[in-house]
Amino acid sequence: MCLGIPGRIIEFVDETHQIAKAEVSGVRRNINVALVLPEGLEPGDWVLIHVGFAMSKIDEQEAQETLRLLRAMGETYTDELDMLLKSEIE
Repeated sequence: MCLGIPGRIIEFVDETHQIAKAEVSGVRRNINVALVLPEGLEPGDWVLIHVGFAMSKIDEQEAQETLRLLRAMGETYTDELDMLLKSEIE
């Protein structure tokens, strides 16, 4: 099962290729933010991440509630975090 996981934008690492570093439950990875840039995006913003892409911008309250629900899913959530750990977007 693939999930969208909330992540917080830490910094922009490659503006030309629309890549930002996001943090998800302590895991930091580069993600593509091209789909959400038109909405306006800056460090500290929350996004919903799926397969290395930010799919939508969300507020912090929605991010925290979603993370709470995902953590309650147990293995499905930890499997998704493992996939994020193995991802490499440069």
